[in-house]
Amino acid sequence: MKVLHVDSARGWRGGQNQVLLTAEGMARRGHEVVVACRAGAPLHARARAAGLDTRALGFAGDFAPAAAVALRRLAAAFRPDVVHLHDPHAAAAALLLPRSAVLVASRRVDFRLRGALSRWKYRRCRRLIAVSRAVARVLEGDAIDRARVRVVYEGVPDRPPAGGGEAALAAVGAPRDALVVGNVAALTGHKDHATLLSAAAAVIARVPGAFFLILGRGELEDPLRALSAQLGLARAVAFAGFRTDLDALLPSLAVFCLSSRMEGLGTSLLDAMCYGRAVVATAAGGIPEAVEDGVTGRLVPAGDADALAAALVDVLQDTRRREAMGAAGRRRFLERFTADRMVDETLAVYAEAA
Repeated sequence: MKVLHVDSARGWRGGQNQVLLTAEGMARRGHEVVVACRAGAPLHARARAAGLDTRALGFAGDFAPAAAVALRRLAAAFRPDVVHLHDPHAAAAALLLPRSAVLVASRRVDFRLRGALSRWKYRRCRRLIAVSRAVARVLEGDAIDRARVRVVYEGVPDRPPAGGGEAALAAVGAPRDALVVGNVAALTGHKDHATLLSAAAAVIARVPGAFFLILGRGELEDPLRALSAQLGLARAVAFAGFRTDLDALLPSLAVFCLSSRMEGLGTSLLDAMCYGRAVVATAAGGIPEAVEDGVTGRLVPAGDADALAAALVDVLQDTRRREAMGAAGRRRFLERFTADRMVDETLAVYAEAA
Protein backbone atom coordinates (compact mmCIF):
# COMPACT_ATOMS: atom_id res chain seq x y z
CA MET A 1 0.00 0.00 0.00
CA LYS A 2 1.17 3.56 -0.74
CA VAL A 3 0.40 5.93 2.14
CA LEU A 4 0.84 9.68 2.31
CA HIS A 5 0.90 10.98 5.91
CA VAL A 6 0.20 14.72 6.34
CA ASP A 7 0.84 16.74 9.51
CA SER A 8 1.02 20.53 9.79
CA ALA A 9 2.31 21.02 13.35
CA ARG A 10 5.04 23.53 14.08
CA GLY A 11 6.26 21.81 17.27
CA TRP A 12 6.66 18.35 18.74
CA ARG A 13 3.95 16.85 20.92
CA GLY A 14 2.33 13.48 21.37
CA GLY A 15 0.46 13.75 18.08
CA GLN A 16 3.64 14.18 16.06
CA ASN A 17 5.20 11.21 17.82
CA GLN A 18 2.14 9.19 16.78
CA VAL A 19 2.62 10.25 13.15
CA LEU A 20 6.24 9.13 13.24
CA LEU A 21 5.47 5.82 14.97
CA THR A 22 2.69 5.10 12.47
CA ALA A 23 4.83 5.91 9.44
CA GLU A 24 7.80 3.92 10.74
CA GLY A 25 5.62 0.93 11.57
CA MET A 26 4.06 0.91 8.11
CA ALA A 27 7.44 1.22 6.41
CA ARG A 28 8.74 -1.75 8.43
CA ARG A 29 5.75 -3.77 7.20
CA GLY A 30 6.75 -3.10 3.59
CA HIS A 31 4.37 -0.28 2.73
CA GLU A 32 5.56 2.70 0.68
CA VAL A 33 5.32 5.75 2.94
CA VAL A 34 5.76 9.49 2.42
CA VAL A 35 5.53 12.00 5.29
CA ALA A 36 4.48 15.53 4.29
CA CYS A 37 4.90 18.08 7.08
CA ARG A 38 5.78 21.66 7.90
CA ALA A 39 9.19 22.82 6.70
CA GLY A 40 11.60 23.10 9.60
CA ALA A 41 9.32 21.29 12.05
CA PRO A 42 10.79 18.67 14.41
CA LEU A 43 8.72 15.98 12.65
CA HIS A 44 10.49 16.81 9.38
CA ALA A 45 13.92 16.31 10.92
CA ARG A 46 12.96 13.18 12.86
CA ALA A 47 11.20 11.50 9.95
CA ARG A 48 14.23 12.11 7.74
CA ALA A 49 16.54 10.77 10.44
CA ALA A 50 14.38 7.64 10.55
CA GLY A 51 14.99 7.12 6.84
CA LEU A 52 11.48 8.01 5.73
CA ASP A 53 10.70 9.83 2.48
CA THR A 54 9.88 13.27 3.87
CA ARG A 55 8.51 16.33 2.03
CA ALA A 56 8.30 19.89 3.39
CA LEU A 57 5.11 21.88 2.82
CA GLY A 58 4.42 25.54 3.62
CA PHE A 59 1.70 25.18 6.23
CA ALA A 60 0.44 28.37 7.86
CA GLY A 61 -2.93 28.76 9.58
CA ASP A 62 -6.11 26.79 9.08
CA PHE A 63 -5.95 26.97 5.30
CA ALA A 64 -2.64 27.69 3.58
CA PRO A 65 -3.14 27.85 -0.22
CA ALA A 66 0.54 27.16 -0.90
CA ALA A 67 0.46 24.02 1.22
CA ALA A 68 -2.80 22.87 -0.38
CA VAL A 69 -1.40 23.31 -3.90
CA ALA A 70 1.85 21.56 -2.96
CA LEU A 71 -0.08 18.68 -1.39
CA ARG A 72 -2.18 18.30 -4.53
CA ARG A 73 0.99 18.13 -6.66
CA LEU A 74 2.61 15.65 -4.31
CA ALA A 75 -0.45 13.42 -4.33
CA ALA A 76 -0.64 13.55 -8.12
CA ALA A 77 3.01 12.47 -8.39
CA PHE A 78 3.01 9.84 -5.62
CA ARG A 79 -0.50 8.47 -6.34
CA PRO A 80 -1.14 7.18 -2.81
CA ASP A 81 -3.74 4.56 -2.01
CA VAL A 82 -4.54 6.48 1.18
CA VAL A 83 -3.90 10.05 2.35
CA HIS A 84 -3.83 10.11 6.16
CA LEU A 85 -4.53 13.57 7.58
CA HIS A 86 -3.22 13.84 11.12
CA ASP A 87 -4.51 17.26 12.26
CA PRO A 88 -7.15 19.86 11.35
CA HIS A 89 -4.84 22.03 9.22
CA ALA A 90 -3.76 18.96 7.27
CA ALA A 91 -7.43 18.20 6.65
CA ALA A 92 -7.91 21.75 5.36
CA ALA A 93 -4.93 21.39 3.00
CA ALA A 94 -6.59 18.30 1.52
CA LEU A 95 -9.59 20.33 0.31
CA LEU A 96 -7.94 20.69 -3.12
CA LEU A 97 -7.43 16.95 -3.54
CA PRO A 98 -9.83 15.28 -5.99
CA ARG A 99 -12.98 13.67 -4.61
CA SER A 100 -11.60 10.31 -5.72
CA ALA A 101 -8.78 10.55 -3.16
CA VAL A 102 -9.10 8.11 -0.26
CA LEU A 103 -8.88 10.39 2.76
CA VAL A 104 -8.54 9.13 6.33
CA ALA A 105 -8.29 11.67 9.16
CA SER A 106 -7.17 11.22 12.75
CA ARG A 107 -8.83 13.12 15.56
CA ARG A 108 -6.76 13.15 18.75
CA VAL A 109 -8.56 15.75 20.88
CA ASP A 110 -11.97 15.81 22.51
CA PHE A 111 -12.67 19.41 21.46
CA ARG A 112 -15.86 20.15 19.53
CA LEU A 113 -15.49 20.83 15.81
CA ARG A 114 -15.49 24.56 15.07
CA GLY A 115 -18.22 25.48 12.66
CA ALA A 116 -19.32 24.40 9.22
CA LEU A 117 -15.84 24.37 7.62
CA SER A 118 -14.50 21.93 10.20
CA ARG A 119 -17.46 19.62 9.76
CA TRP A 120 -17.21 19.80 5.98
CA LYS A 121 -13.50 18.96 5.79
CA TYR A 122 -13.97 15.91 8.03
CA ARG A 123 -17.10 14.78 6.20
CA ARG A 124 -15.00 14.55 3.01
CA CYS A 125 -12.99 11.76 4.64
CA ARG A 126 -14.02 8.16 4.05
CA ARG A 127 -12.97 7.22 7.57
CA LEU A 128 -12.18 9.16 10.73
CA ILE A 129 -9.91 7.57 13.30
CA ALA A 130 -10.80 8.62 16.85
CA VAL A 131 -8.10 7.88 19.42
CA SER A 132 -10.71 6.99 22.06
CA ARG A 133 -14.41 6.35 22.40
CA ALA A 134 -14.66 9.74 24.08
CA VAL A 135 -13.35 11.44 20.94
CA ALA A 136 -15.68 9.34 18.80
CA ARG A 137 -18.67 10.53 20.84
CA VAL A 138 -17.64 14.16 20.28
CA LEU A 139 -17.42 13.59 16.52
CA GLU A 140 -20.80 11.91 16.42
CA GLY A 141 -22.25 14.75 18.49
CA ASP A 142 -20.98 17.14 15.83
CA ALA A 143 -23.01 15.36 13.15
CA ILE A 144 -20.22 13.18 11.75
CA ASP A 145 -21.70 9.94 10.41
CA ARG A 146 -21.08 7.24 13.01
CA ALA A 147 -20.56 4.67 10.23
CA ARG A 148 -17.38 6.50 9.18
CA VAL A 149 -15.80 6.70 12.64
CA ARG A 150 -13.42 4.03 13.90
CA VAL A 151 -11.71 3.95 17.30
CA VAL A 152 -8.00 3.13 17.18
CA TYR A 153 -6.27 3.75 20.47
CA GLU A 154 -2.96 5.54 20.30
CA GLY A 155 0.06 3.42 21.12
CA VAL A 156 3.70 3.66 22.15
CA PRO A 157 6.53 1.18 21.70
CA ASP A 158 7.12 -1.49 24.30
CA ARG A 159 10.71 -1.01 25.42
CA PRO A 160 12.90 -1.60 28.46
CA PRO A 161 13.79 1.27 30.80
CA ALA A 162 16.91 3.22 29.94
CA GLY A 163 19.62 3.26 32.58
CA GLY A 164 20.57 6.26 34.65
CA GLY A 165 17.22 7.02 36.23
CA GLU A 166 18.65 8.18 39.56
CA ALA A 167 21.13 10.47 37.83
CA ALA A 168 18.37 11.85 35.58
CA LEU A 169 16.20 12.65 38.60
CA ALA A 170 19.12 14.31 40.36
CA ALA A 171 19.80 16.39 37.26
CA VAL A 172 16.29 17.89 37.40
CA GLY A 173 16.57 18.64 41.11
CA ALA A 174 14.77 15.73 42.75
CA PRO A 175 16.17 14.94 46.22
CA ARG A 176 17.64 11.49 46.73
CA ASP A 177 15.00 8.97 47.92
CA ALA A 178 12.12 11.33 47.13
CA LEU A 179 8.76 9.93 46.07
CA VAL A 180 8.59 11.61 42.68
CA VAL A 181 5.25 12.41 41.07
CA GLY A 182 5.78 13.07 37.37
CA ASN A 183 3.70 14.92 34.82
CA VAL A 184 4.47 15.09 31.08
CA ALA A 185 2.25 17.54 29.21
CA ALA A 186 2.30 20.80 27.30
CA LEU A 187 1.88 23.77 29.65
CA THR A 188 -1.48 24.83 28.23
CA GLY A 189 -4.84 25.60 29.78
CA HIS A 190 -6.63 22.32 29.13
CA LYS A 191 -3.82 20.34 30.81
CA ASP A 192 -4.74 22.23 34.02
CA HIS A 193 -1.40 22.32 35.81
CA ALA A 194 -2.89 24.91 38.17
CA THR A 195 -5.01 22.18 39.75
CA LEU A 196 -1.96 19.91 39.89
CA LEU A 197 0.03 22.57 41.76
CA SER A 198 -2.81 23.19 44.20
CA ALA A 199 -2.96 19.46 44.85
CA ALA A 200 0.82 19.32 45.24
CA ALA A 201 0.68 21.80 48.10
CA ALA A 202 -1.76 19.56 49.96
CA VAL A 203 0.24 16.42 49.21
CA ILE A 204 3.51 17.89 50.50
CA ALA A 205 1.83 18.73 53.80
CA ARG A 206 0.93 15.05 54.28
CA VAL A 207 3.79 13.30 52.47
CA PRO A 208 6.90 15.42 53.14
CA GLY A 209 9.06 13.14 50.97
CA ALA A 210 7.00 13.82 47.84
CA PHE A 211 8.47 15.79 44.95
CA PHE A 212 6.68 16.95 41.79
CA LEU A 213 8.40 16.90 38.40
CA ILE A 214 6.65 18.77 35.57
CA LEU A 215 8.01 18.04 32.09
CA GLY A 216 6.94 20.11 29.10
CA ARG A 217 6.79 23.64 27.78
CA GLY A 218 4.02 25.99 26.75
CA GLU A 219 2.57 29.46 26.94
CA LEU A 220 1.59 29.10 30.62
CA GLU A 221 5.06 28.27 31.93
CA ASP A 222 5.71 31.67 33.51
CA PRO A 223 2.30 31.94 35.24
CA LEU A 224 2.63 28.37 36.51
CA ARG A 225 6.09 29.04 37.91
CA ALA A 226 4.68 32.10 39.66
CA LEU A 227 1.81 30.06 41.10
CA SER A 228 4.26 27.42 42.33
CA ALA A 229 6.26 30.09 44.14
CA GLN A 230 3.08 31.64 45.57
CA LEU A 231 2.09 28.23 46.98
CA GLY A 232 5.51 27.84 48.61
CA LEU A 233 6.51 24.91 46.39
CA ALA A 234 9.92 26.13 45.23
CA ARG A 235 11.72 23.17 46.83
CA ALA A 236 9.07 20.58 46.04
CA VAL A 237 8.31 21.22 42.36
CA ALA A 238 10.68 21.28 39.38
CA PHE A 239 9.76 22.60 35.94
CA ALA A 240 12.19 20.66 33.77
CA GLY A 241 11.00 21.69 30.30
CA PHE A 242 11.33 19.40 27.31
CA ARG A 243 13.53 16.37 28.02
CA THR A 244 14.98 13.72 25.75
CA ASP A 245 15.64 11.24 28.59
CA LEU A 246 12.05 10.26 29.41
CA ASP A 247 12.94 6.59 29.09
CA ALA A 248 15.21 7.06 32.11
CA LEU A 249 12.97 9.46 34.05
CA LEU A 250 9.58 7.75 33.75
CA PRO A 251 10.63 4.35 35.16
CA SER A 252 12.08 6.18 38.19
CA LEU A 253 8.80 7.88 39.16
CA ALA A 254 6.73 6.73 42.11
CA VAL A 255 3.51 7.90 40.42
CA PHE A 256 2.56 9.44 37.10
CA CYS A 257 -0.10 12.17 37.29
CA LEU A 258 -2.20 13.76 34.55
CA SER A 259 -4.48 16.64 35.60
CA SER A 260 -6.14 17.48 32.26
CA ARG A 261 -9.59 19.03 31.94
CA MET A 262 -9.80 17.74 28.35
CA GLU A 263 -7.81 14.84 26.90
CA GLY A 264 -8.26 12.67 23.83
CA LEU A 265 -6.37 9.80 25.46
CA GLY A 266 -2.94 10.91 26.72
CA THR A 267 0.12 9.18 25.24
CA SER A 268 2.33 10.23 28.14
CA LEU A 269 0.27 8.10 30.50
CA LEU A 270 0.68 5.18 28.05
CA ASP A 271 4.45 5.61 28.38
CA ALA A 272 4.06 5.49 32.17
CA MET A 273 1.96 2.32 31.92
CA CYS A 274 4.58 0.76 29.66
CA TYR A 275 7.05 1.19 32.51
CA GLY A 276 4.68 -0.16 35.15
CA ARG A 277 3.99 3.13 36.90
CA ALA A 278 0.77 3.67 38.84
CA VAL A 279 -1.27 6.53 37.35
CA VAL A 280 -3.34 9.14 39.19
CA ALA A 281 -5.37 11.16 36.70
CA THR A 282 -8.57 13.02 36.04
CA ALA A 283 -11.53 11.23 34.50
CA ALA A 284 -11.38 13.57 31.49
CA GLY A 285 -11.98 12.57 27.88
CA GLY A 286 -10.49 9.20 27.00
CA ILE A 287 -8.37 8.80 30.14
CA PRO A 288 -10.83 6.34 31.81
CA GLU A 289 -10.43 4.09 28.76
CA ALA A 290 -6.77 3.61 29.71
CA VAL A 291 -6.79 3.97 33.51
CA GLU A 292 -9.09 1.76 35.59
CA ASP A 293 -9.83 3.33 38.94
CA GLY A 294 -8.58 1.20 41.81
CA VAL A 295 -6.86 -1.26 39.46
CA THR A 296 -4.20 0.50 37.35
CA GLY A 297 -4.38 3.77 39.27
CA ARG A 298 -6.85 6.32 40.56
CA LEU A 299 -9.30 8.58 38.74
CA VAL A 300 -10.75 11.81 40.13
CA PRO A 301 -13.05 14.52 38.76
CA ALA A 302 -11.33 17.10 36.56
CA GLY A 303 -10.57 20.39 38.28
CA ASP A 304 -10.89 18.98 41.82
CA ALA A 305 -7.58 19.69 43.57
CA ASP A 306 -8.73 18.17 46.87
CA ALA A 307 -9.71 14.88 45.24
CA LEU A 308 -6.49 14.80 43.23
CA ALA A 309 -4.42 15.38 46.37
CA ALA A 310 -6.29 12.68 48.31
CA ALA A 311 -5.76 10.14 45.52
CA LEU A 312 -2.05 10.96 45.29
CA VAL A 313 -1.61 10.64 49.05
CA ASP A 314 -3.47 7.33 48.99
CA VAL A 315 -1.16 5.86 46.34
CA LEU A 316 2.08 7.40 47.62
CA GLN A 317 1.56 6.07 51.15
CA ASP A 318 0.89 2.46 50.11
CA THR A 319 3.94 0.98 48.39
CA ARG A 320 2.45 -2.47 47.87
CA ARG A 321 -0.73 -1.11 46.32
CA ARG A 322 1.24 1.31 44.15
CA GLU A 323 3.37 -1.51 42.77
CA ALA A 324 0.30 -3.68 42.14
CA MET A 325 -1.35 -0.84 40.21
CA GLY A 326 1.79 -0.37 38.14
CA ALA A 327 1.92 -4.08 37.29
CA ALA A 328 -1.77 -4.05 36.30
CA GLY A 329 -1.17 -0.98 34.15
CA ARG A 330 1.71 -2.73 32.40
CA ARG A 331 -0.57 -5.67 31.57
CA ARG A 332 -3.25 -3.28 30.28
CA PHE A 333 -0.66 -1.53 28.14
CA LEU A 334 0.48 -4.78 26.51
CA GLU A 335 -3.12 -5.77 25.80
CA ARG A 336 -4.33 -2.51 24.31
CA PHE A 337 -1.83 0.31 23.86
CA THR A 338 1.29 -0.83 21.98
CA ALA A 339 2.45 0.95 18.85
CA ASP A 340 2.39 -2.30 16.87
CA ARG A 341 -1.29 -2.83 17.68
CA MET A 342 -2.04 0.77 16.72
CA VAL A 343 -0.29 0.41 13.33
CA ASP A 344 -2.06 -2.85 12.50
CA GLU A 345 -5.49 -1.44 13.38
CA THR A 346 -4.80 1.71 11.35
CA LEU A 347 -3.90 -0.39 8.31
CA ALA A 348 -7.18 -2.26 8.76
CA VAL A 349 -9.04 1.07 8.62
CA TYR A 350 -7.17 1.94 5.40
CA ALA A 351 -8.18 -1.36 3.79
CA GLU A 352 -11.79 -0.72 4.73
CA ALA A 353 -11.70 2.85 3.37
CA ALA A 354 -10.02 1.92 0.10
